[in-house]
Amino acid sequence: MQYIEGLNEYTETEKSAVTFGKFDGVHKGHQKLVEEVLRCCTNGNIKSVLCAFEMNKKDILMTPDERRERMDGKIDYLVECPFSDELRHMSAEDFIKKVIKGVFHAEYVVVGTDFHFGYGKEGDAHMLEAYAEKYHYKAIVVEKARFKHREISSSFIKSLVKDGSITTANYLLTYPYPVEGIVEHGKHLGSELGFPTCNVEWPAHKVLPPKGVYVSRVYIDGEVYGAISNIGVKPTVSDENRVLIESYLYGYSGDAYGKNVKIELLEFRRPEHKFSSIKEMQVRVRQDIQYVREYFEKE
Repeated sequence: MQYIEGLNEYTETEKSAVTFGKFDGVHKGHQKLVEEVLRCCTNGNIKSVLCAFEMNKKDILMTPDERRERMDGKIDYLVECPFSDELRHMSAEDFIKKVIKGVFHAEYVVVGTDFHFGYGKEGDAHMLEAYAEKYHYKAIVVEKARFKHREISSSFIKSLVKDGSITTANYLLTYPYPVEGIVEHGKHLGSELGFPTCNVEWPAHKVLPPKGVYVSRVYIDGEVYGAISNIGVKPTVSDENRVLIESYLYGYSGDAYGKNVKIELLEFRRPEHKFSSIKEMQVRVRQDIQYVREYFEKE
């Protein structure tokens, strides 16, 4: 896959099958569009292109880097498309003429039923179909993927994550909800209490699940470990308000400080709780660790 930042940097001259959207999460609904793009590319020398519009700066399911990693090896081109003033004020027909045909030389344009484009969102899927003959492309409008009578969307999955319905969110994403960061030094209280942990600050831009304890999987140094992770502010032992994800890795004995780790949330176990004593907290954490062992033994 070739990764390109900006429409002006796309210089491919072959025809394409292209789809447009923010693709936050690249969930089941987005994957339905990508599958249709790839189906179109079986007809001749046609390049598969995903044109990803700029996402919000916060409250997102994935970062652009995570989206890039998720799409790598699946399509020919991932084009990041910032909302420039030119694009923001471009009429819908000019978008078809200058972007769909002018930039991407589209043979096929694959969009969802709710796709809008052009200044003031004047263009929609119906307009795309209506102008297909004039600009010599085929418009393919894909019905929204559904889950239990609801349309699958990034906003729906965000609401699931915020409610702690991680297993359902993961099912709709088709992968475990991830977070990455650098392991930082804490107060080393976990080590003193017999369960050393990796502390990572929760990224401000990522959708935050409910504070509490999660079954998780942690990638570090090219290895993967079953883990129990706590998202919160450590109410029993700290007055800090900074949100951390603190993970005990089952079977890990290395030095993680300063290393980049990826944490995948698999299941919500219990809400964050302020214990009456350190001893009470130790007992509960040991129960959580035993639960994780049994969870991964069943896999």
